[in-house]
Amino acid sequence: MKRFFALMLSLAMVFSLTACGQSSGVGGKSHELTATYTAQERNDLGYTTPGYNGSGATTALGLALLQHHMEENYEGLVSPISVLYALGMTMNGAAGDTLEQMEDALRGTTADWNTFLTWLLEDTEEHQGSLHLANAIWLRDEEDRLTVKESFLQDITDYYHAPAYAAPFDDSTVRDINGFIEKHTDGMIKDVLDEISPLAAVYLVNALGFEAEWQEKYQPGQVQKGTFTSADGETESVDFLRSAEHTYITCNEAHGFLKYYRGGDYAFAALLPPEGQHVKDYVASLTAADLCEALENHRYRDVIAAIPQFEQRCSMELSEGLKALGMTDLFHEDNADLSALGSSTMGNLYVSRVLHETAISVTPQGTKAGAATVVEVNDAAAAPSEEPPVEVILNRPFLYMLVETNTMTPLFMGVLGDIT
Repeated sequence: MKRFFALMLSLAMVFSLTACGQSSGVGGKSHELTATYTAQERNDLGYTTPGYNGSGATTALGLALLQHHMEENYEGLVSPISVLYALGMTMNGAAGDTLEQMEDALRGTTADWNTFLTWLLEDTEEHQGSLHLANAIWLRDEEDRLTVKESFLQDITDYYHAPAYAAPFDDSTVRDINGFIEKHTDGMIKDVLDEISPLAAVYLVNALGFEAEWQEKYQPGQVQKGTFTSADGETESVDFLRSAEHTYITCNEAHGFLKYYRGGDYAFAALLPPEGQHVKDYVASLTAADLCEALENHRYRDVIAAIPQFEQRCSMELSEGLKALGMTDLFHEDNADLSALGSSTMGNLYVSRVLHETAISVTPQGTKAGAATVVEVNDAAAAPSEEPPVEVILNRPFLYMLVETNTMTPLFMGVLGDIT
């Protein structure tokens, strides 16, 4: 089957749980513990539509993580939805102050996020469209070390459709986890894990893939050479994708537009900061309310637009960014309370790492995107207006998002600072 990409985006997230103490594509030596578990149907779970709109909270998380990353960098890329799936699974295993901190930081209860994320997951499964989501958990298979509660396994089956695998946590497990991510991001994200810590007890994994054609494909004459000026002042000759768009957005004096993918359920959103303002300063000045208002209040106006053809990859370790949101106990070997997940004879369960990897490629034909998040637990993203057209040429650093247009939820959020 011929594939078209305008935006190619991948994310891998790995959440690692460790126990304090001494020291699929799924094949290998992993075996599924939840093969006999059956996820309840949506109606059995007590809802038919999402009772909690997590769009604003998703935007807040994505912006906060991007801002934290850009304190030391001039560009970045994050998928808040992928992060939320990994954290959502973890919330179902948290209790006490740890759970309270997570719910405060993420602006929603465990029940809120279970409902919202299950709705999004089942909606993508039913429509089999541009967005693909997959979750899984790996548990260390070592006699008398880790005990996982059946209620936790049932919750992640019901709400996240996540199989749980018992595995030896050797090189074969590294291959299994990386293979799962590579498969579900269609090969865009590879080798997120290079090795497994001897203290690692659980890995919670989300992989997200996105592939879509532009609603209006670019013709050869619309691809023209131009100059992109990077954040450090260097210039580069690149191909620009030029078009007339009709959905205009503005935010804190930045001008931008939405460009839709086929079917209209998803769109590429871009905001060009005011001339003379560095993109780092612009992003730092934003609030989640600013971005939500900009996306929700988009209006019809002719826009002369140009998007540079680009590729971008970004790897992050998110624990410090999540701690900055108030999620501190989760990462503390003594204070973490993951008793709703289970227990370890090696010591207290806590989160040691949150690995997040994304990649994007924008071309004339369409979009392909992917993301993966891995959490490691140790034992211890109408008609044109009559107003005159506005020109938005993305020839210098800009903020962009890949959004679900029904709720304006950002699946990906990034800043392009350099083409090379």
